[in-house]
Amino acid sequence: MITGERMAAVDENAAALGVPRKQLMESSGNAVARRIREIADPGDRIVVVAGRGNNGGDAFVAVRFLPEYDVTTLLLGRSAAIGTEIARENWDALQRAEYDTREVTDSSGVELPDCDVVVDAMLGTGITGELREPAATAARAINGSDATVLAVDVPSGFDADGGDRAANGVAADHVVTFHDEKPGLSDLDAEVTVADIGIPAAAERFVGPGDVRLARPADREGRPYVIGGGPYTGAPALAAQAALRAGAELSFVAAPESVAGEIQGYAEDLIVQSYENDVLTPDQVDDLVDTAERYDDVVVLGPGLGTADETLEAARTFLSTYTGPAVVDADALEIVPEIETDATLVCTPNRRELAGMGGPETDSLREAVDEIESFAADLGHVVLAKGAADVVTDGERTRISRSGTPGMKVGGTGDTLAGIVAALLEHADPLDAAAAAARVNGRAGERLAERDAHGFLASDLLAELPAVLWGETDE
Repeated sequence: MITGERMAAVDENAAALGVPRKQLMESSGNAVARRIREIADPGDRIVVVAGRGNNGGDAFVAVRFLPEYDVTTLLLGRSAAIGTEIARENWDALQRAEYDTREVTDSSGVELPDCDVVVDAMLGTGITGELREPAATAARAINGSDATVLAVDVPSGFDADGGDRAANGVAADHVVTFHDEKPGLSDLDAEVTVADIGIPAAAERFVGPGDVRLARPADREGRPYVIGGGPYTGAPALAAQAALRAGAELSFVAAPESVAGEIQGYAEDLIVQSYENDVLTPDQVDDLVDTAERYDDVVVLGPGLGTADETLEAARTFLSTYTGPAVVDADALEIVPEIETDATLVCTPNRRELAGMGGPETDSLREAVDEIESFAADLGHVVLAKGAADVVTDGERTRISRSGTPGMKVGGTGDTLAGIVAALLEHADPLDAAAAAARVNGRAGERLAERDAHGFLASDLLAELPAVLWGETDE
């Protein structure tokens, strides 16, 4: 089962792996044509009602594989407004080969010819809600016809993320959906065929640019709350700055007054809130929880905290009380397995910290994927295990991020990762946020390595993060 939103990410990942969307469209159209040949007799009249997106493009391809049928293609809108290059190329191919194609420029021009099969290729997985004109009129004509209705990927008006159906959507008899079934399709009164269109399993398993697009913020918002510092000061500053670079509106650091000024000195962009004492103790927990809950912050707990007994007890109390989302890193990780919490946690251990939490001891996270997945299932939280390849899992779904470089062994890169996760948690589900953050952090390191080999610092990553988050996925 895969949502439409996730499917778009997988398509993009496949393209990054070398399987372009044009190739996938060719496979999709071929699959639609195969299904038509199963439900129609040679010589039957087929009418394709297509939109201007890639859903329509799939149908344009299908037409070329149906020489034994009488096929008419109705394009809803002007061909000049076809939205993607690959859909336009396949429309142009029909024009040059003199297939029967017609443009329907307004709802008054929607006239569905008598036919045996009508192909609904108006709207795909990215469009939800009630149908607008001319699709609404076309849907009424399709639903009112005596023809067998075949929908491409999903019926127009169907929400491929939640399974909802528009009241004026298309009622299909058959659906050819691609790669995997979409949520809610099995509830339709239609025969659903899942077509393998050649997307490699790696497009789902390995974190790619589609995962970044899925998780990145559309606007600057959110105010991560970093609880860290004491023995160390650079770690909380790096995490808080990384959150800002990854789209947070504000970034707060709660730290002991003995080091608050030093943390503030790293960057004027940070808002540092001090509390009495040299390290975090249970005395500060109530105020910290109150602040985090009141402002609906995403918390980052752990960078630079240290491992004093009273600090670990404070971390236990905080996580046992707090109910929001939190990234748990560094010194706070070891107490996670022993607590019960209503908080939503993303834990970001390195190999040593993973073993200290009770996870597998391994030199290669890639070889211990199944063990890490089982550990996350028992833990009940998302685990982002950091290594040469990062393993990201919630105990059921697992992804591997292969981005990064040996130069990222330098101290502090885990702190920048924690901050990126926190920023993305404002917008994305925990697994998606963690997976995307792992790729973004690693790609930032790769960009630096092209220039500085192994000589860059964790602080150098900060300037690269916006280019990876927004620039690379828009290329």
